[in-house]
Amino acid sequence: MGVDRSRAIQAFCSYVAAYEPTNPRIALKVAHTWRVANLCERIATSESLDTDLAWLCGLLHDIGRFEQVRRFDTFNDAASVAHAALGAEVLFGTDDSSSGLIRTFVRDDAQDELIQTAIATHSDYRLPHGLDTHTRAYCDVLRDADKIDILKVNCICPIEDIYGVTELDMTTSELSPAVVDAFYEHRTIPRDIRSYPADILVGHICFAWELVYPESRVILKEQGHLEHMLSRRFRNPRTQATFQTMACHMREQLFLS
Repeated sequence: MGVDRSRAIQAFCSYVAAYEPTNPRIALKVAHTWRVANLCERIATSESLDTDLAWLCGLLHDIGRFEQVRRFDTFNDAASVAHAALGAEVLFGTDDSSSGLIRTFVRDDAQDELIQTAIATHSDYRLPHGLDTHTRAYCDVLRDADKIDILKVNCICPIEDIYGVTELDMTTSELSPAVVDAFYEHRTIPRDIRSYPADILVGHICFAWELVYPESRVILKEQGHLEHMLSRRFRNPRTQATFQTMACHMREQLFLS
């Protein structure tokens, strides 16, 4: 696939310029986008995949976030709109329209179906059944890269910007038994069983269980953001005790110690 990175970068910068780049939420997503694109390239390289195609998927994966913030002033999909589906609509239009922007990013339409699938499914709890091996590989690259950088965002951004709660809300939070059970089953956590701020934190931590590619796990350990999250302290004694035990378990299972 022929990807003109200069063209794609120029198109991305032009697109986000209309969304108040001084808004901390917009700046957060722009920085996240560049990092995910670079992570996609690194993971794809390790698997001998098309690095340009993987990089482009990373560049475009959160394009729906900007319109989500403009319309709803939130990153909460449940309280607004599914940002991945919105991103696919921004790029490829709707079923009855061809008004999408994908051609401003890449001239070649050979991988449109793969790119659209990767964007639309990158935040799904599970990828849909029936994907061909080629498409699934790039979807998994993007999902791994996104998960890795979400852990980084947890460590470098104010909790209010990520979770919409205060630090006090987090440190005094309860932890749902269903979330704890999912953690020990080594799986990611569905949104509908999260009730407390600490549940969302654990949900992000659980991304580490389901990384697909060996290089993704190398990056995870190399960056150290998961360990930073596992070292969080809570004022709520029940949550602190439970979380400390969970953290020890994950370190042992993922060889983080």
